[in-house]
Order: sequence, then structure tokens, then C-alpha cells
Amino acid sequence: MEQFIQNLKQKATNSKPATKKLFNKLQKSKPKKLDLVFHELHQQTFEHIDCLSCANCCKTISPILYQSDIDRLAKSLRMKPRDFMIKYIHIDEDNDFVFNTTPCPMLGSNNYCSVYTNRPKACREYPHTNRKKMYQILPLTLKNTAVCPAVYKIVEALKQRQKEF
Repeated sequence: MEQFIQNLKQKATNSKPATKKLFNKLQKSKPKKLDLVFHELHQQTFEHIDCLSCANCCKTISPILYQSDIDRLAKSLRMKPRDFMIKYIHIDEDNDFVFNTTPCPMLGSNNYCSVYTNRPKACREYPHTNRKKMYQILPLTLKNTAVCPAVYKIVEALKQRQKEF
């Protein structure tokens, strides 16, 4: 897995033109059909991938944090939300709350999340390949091919099935 992760960004970059072409085609497909195929590939992929062996998302990107996430995280760490914000987060160029650092300050050396049961919504939903209305987040999915081995594999499998669309 380690070697795959090291090569992931380059693989995603090399396949980006074909992925963009596919996603342009998928934008015109039936949303329910697209969701069904994504969900099927998501299920198949995660039968073979263990996120704890990777944690590349936690090591390289920060989730967007909503006020409800901040409140829940602060409570789980027995902090006041304001103190949590001062210590752990800032507002990025898109005006979103994000963690100050990567890797995530909640990620342990064993790839376990120290606040797993209270993790942010974006973390709970990542890598977003089992959502409804996948056509709405295809640009995000394209970005995630360079971060998440599972997303990369799902998209490559989707390319093999593109005749279904």
C-alpha cells in the first residue's frame, strides 16, 4: 500500500485527461444509474482496502469543519469551542474552517483517529463515493483520485464500465 500511495499522485495526474473525459460523459448520464454503479464499486473496493493501512486523507488534506463539528470536537476534548478554534483551526482562502496542520492533529501514529466517534462530517463521509447525486461531486471525486487509493481504484473500474452509460 505504501508504494501505491507514493505513486498515487502521479498515476492520478497521468489518468486525469481520460478521467475528465469520462466525467463529462457521466454528467449527461442518468443520476440514479451513476449512483448505483458508484455505490457498487465503492462496496467492492472497500472489501479490499483498509483505510487504517493508508490514512493518506488525514495525512495530506484537511476537512472543512462546520460549527457543529467544532462544538462536538471541543466537547470530546473537554475544551471550550473558542479554545479549540484558537488551538486547532483557521479560516482558509475559501473562508472555510480547516485544521492548522496536516497531518490532522487528531491522527495517531497508528493511523487511528483520536476523536473517531466525534470526527467531522467531512471525515465521516470521505471519500464521498457512496453518496447520492454523484454527478454533483464529480470534480471533487477527480481531486480525490490523487489522495485516496480507493477513489483512484473506483474511478479506474468506472472507466472499464463506461459503456454502461
